[in-house]
Amino acid sequence: MSPSTSSVPYPAEFATTLLRDMQRIRRMEERAAELYGEGKIRGFLHLYIGEEAVATGALHALEADDAVVATYREHGHALLRGVSMAAIMAEMYGRAEGCCHGRGGSMHLFDAATRFYGGNAIVGGGIPLAVGLALAERMQGGKRITACFFGEGALAEGAAAESLNLAALWQLPVLFCCENNYYAMGTALARSQAQTDLCAKAEAFKVPARAVDGMDVVAVQQATRLAAKQVRAGHGPVFLEYQTYRFRAHSMFDPELYRDKAEVEAWKQRDPVQGFSARLIADGLLAASGVAALEAEAAAEVEAAVAFAEAGTLEPVEDLERDVYTPEGGA
Repeated sequence: MSPSTSSVPYPAEFATTLLRDMQRIRRMEERAAELYGEGKIRGFLHLYIGEEAVATGALHALEADDAVVATYREHGHALLRGVSMAAIMAEMYGRAEGCCHGRGGSMHLFDAATRFYGGNAIVGGGIPLAVGLALAERMQGGKRITACFFGEGALAEGAAAESLNLAALWQLPVLFCCENNYYAMGTALARSQAQTDLCAKAEAFKVPARAVDGMDVVAVQQATRLAAKQVRAGHGPVFLEYQTYRFRAHSMFDPELYRDKAEVEAWKQRDPVQGFSARLIADGLLAASGVAALEAEAAAEVEAAVAFAEAGTLEPVEDLERDVYTPEGGA
């Protein structure tokens, strides 16, 4: 899919917000990689660098009270849903001040106040949860929708097929957001799935589907807005395939021996952050100095979040069984 060169169809304020949020995700992820190398962040770490247009465009097309379910590559989704960068960074540090009190770490960010329901480490594990949230909304007579993000590898899971089927059968308000970065961990799509047309998979369950340029934040925002409107109107689920690419390895443990370096470099030429910056400048919506100011603003927010995490506290050892075992005599 070729990169978009069209003018930006937004007022300067909203266009600048989209760029600001992509930069916030990018800088937070780059800093997290540095901190992982320093041993400050432990465990697993899956970076979103290269895919920022998807989370940014999609989340800016949803309502504030919609539910969002994500995968283990979810830092950007949590940030734009409203979880503070400080709480996210503290969680990755394993600090008690994190959004899950340091118990979840990078892959399990969660915040009920912003209706962000994971951070789900199991491939495809969030998809049936999203269907359950949508069913609950339907039973309670609400109008909110549930947006569920997952990778293309999740569509090989039986739970994905069952969830698509139930959502279509019961016409549930679910927006299925497939982030197709073409490599499920280290396996190319064509090596693991006989049907590589992901929209066809959804349409087999009578779920309307559309492929979207996931490197273009405008295309993502517009497609998601229309799809969310359709779901919210009571017409049942919709499936969007965001065709995107991660510039980094699957995780910090991944030696990345499965894809050609030339392929990675070719995709980097379509960098969603740099590309959108250039479009804003070309359209006269933002000056080059304005882009630099946004970058400095994002860097300052990141460093403040790191300082917050550094100053955080570890959970006391005597509390480690809290929420794991029921206290004696407890209900």
